[in-house]
Amino acid sequence: MNCKFLSCVFMAASLFVTQLADAQKATSPKPGYVTAWSKPAVSKKVIRPKLVVGIVVDQMRWDYLYRYANRYTDGGFKRLLKDGFSCENTLINYTPTITACGHTCVYTGSVPAIHGIVGNDWYSRELGRDMYCAEDSTVSTVGSTSNAGKMSPRNMAVTTIGDELRLATNFQSKVVGIAIKDRGAILPAGHSATAAYWYDGSTGNWVTSTYYMQQLPDWAADFNSMKWPARYLSHPWTTLYPIESYELSTADNKPYEGPFKPGKAPVFPHELGGETGTPFKSISSTPFGNTMTLEFAKKALEAYQLGKGNVTDMLAISLSSTDYVGHQFGPNSIEIEDTYLRLDRDLATFFKYLDASVGKGQYLFFITADHGVAHVPGFMQENKLPGGSWSEARIVNDLNKQMKEQTGVDKVIAGASNYQLYLNQDAIAKAGRSLKDVRDLIINALLKDPAISNAFPLQELASTTLAEPMRTMMTNGFNRKRSGDIQIVLQPGYMDGNKTGTTHGLWYAYDAHIPLVWMGWGIHPGKSNRTIGMTDISPTIAALLHIQMPSGNAGHVIEEVTR
Repeated sequence: MNCKFLSCVFMAASLFVTQLADAQKATSPKPGYVTAWSKPAVSKKVIRPKLVVGIVVDQMRWDYLYRYANRYTDGGFKRLLKDGFSCENTLINYTPTITACGHTCVYTGSVPAIHGIVGNDWYSRELGRDMYCAEDSTVSTVGSTSNAGKMSPRNMAVTTIGDELRLATNFQSKVVGIAIKDRGAILPAGHSATAAYWYDGSTGNWVTSTYYMQQLPDWAADFNSMKWPARYLSHPWTTLYPIESYELSTADNKPYEGPFKPGKAPVFPHELGGETGTPFKSISSTPFGNTMTLEFAKKALEAYQLGKGNVTDMLAISLSSTDYVGHQFGPNSIEIEDTYLRLDRDLATFFKYLDASVGKGQYLFFITADHGVAHVPGFMQENKLPGGSWSEARIVNDLNKQMKEQTGVDKVIAGASNYQLYLNQDAIAKAGRSLKDVRDLIINALLKDPAISNAFPLQELASTTLAEPMRTMMTNGFNRKRSGDIQIVLQPGYMDGNKTGTTHGLWYAYDAHIPLVWMGWGIHPGKSNRTIGMTDISPTIAALLHIQMPSGNAGHVIEEVTR
């Protein structure tokens, strides 16, 4: 065997090894993929924030983010808009635009047609009376001797994002709901919540129910023992700045604003003490109710060690006082301007607390609202704008009298709520009358009212000619078992109410356009003017946390937030 032959063999062998190596390299799996000849990739822990904090500002119109911005501090709303991502065109995508529906939809990603919370209350055909959204006769109050705690989330048919977080971590995550209003704490927290707390205005105590626990925790009892409501109410409510500098509001004394006490003008300073009956209830109608709520939330965060464990926790807060002030004085009042200037400072303080307690950038925060609000009818008329008052109670009384004369059926309208009429179907059938004929008589009578733009049978919603987005919103709000028979649509600017104050509940933009700003963990500063639905909040949280959406989810992930 000569050297030339050996050299050729060596070169051929080297070429084969090189080709084999190249072939293996070309077909080798990408990192993280498993094949028959590679070792499994080491799985990494899913990265999540330590804490999710959601704040629903009850009755906050979207424009409040900017209307009073010239006097907002750098640490409150301005910090949100500077460091956060604002979904500028977030709209409620169902009717009615009511507190219980809003809180439920934010945290379930669902709509009343699915989750069943069709209003703060609704007429129950089974019970023959109005039913409250969170009522539960099987539980008792914890924290006072009143009935304020006979509440639970059992009337809600679906899970919340908090429930899904608990499921995803085998119930290691803690979820707590806090609000002055019971429905603002209970419905967002969900069925499996660690706890929910709300305010009992008859005693001045924060309470809960036996649905969650049998005894009030020591930290909550200690908070109650400090008598914070009495402290806040011992001083008059005065404006934060000189009253003459409130140039973005109407004059202080207006006949269409509601006073705190009969015979007293609705003007600053508001004397809050000395009430009889429910001495602590009035704190809800002042900005100090928000301050108290956030202070209680801090105590809960410390007591439950939220954000301190190995899994993500959630704190759902609703600030109810903005709604009470808005209802009483209206969105153009000095009272509402002062409330938002004070809320801005409260938020700045709360953000600093979260930064120190949980860690800046370690918590995912979002702020939104459950609904907006209409301007006071008196204010609209004063400024030659369309709008006015309408009385549901009056129209029901008048129609029942009219239908008694025409059909012989007594109390043909059994109930009314959320701009819907519930017909007494049994009485109509017993009288041998056609339900359709009676219904048509009522609708024809309703359409003669100048405050009503439309009225139609809810069972015929699909075939009724309606403009978008009204059709979709009303379809999303129609629950076969809990909704009424006839839908009433008021003219723009009109509302069901009295001579003073204002309300909400309709499909119009002033009730449906809400703020939505994200900040903190995983959020890049920016904004979007794309139309986004309230129901998109929960699926977006689910996407950020890599957990399942709530069981009745009807929303979509806001991809701009998750990038």
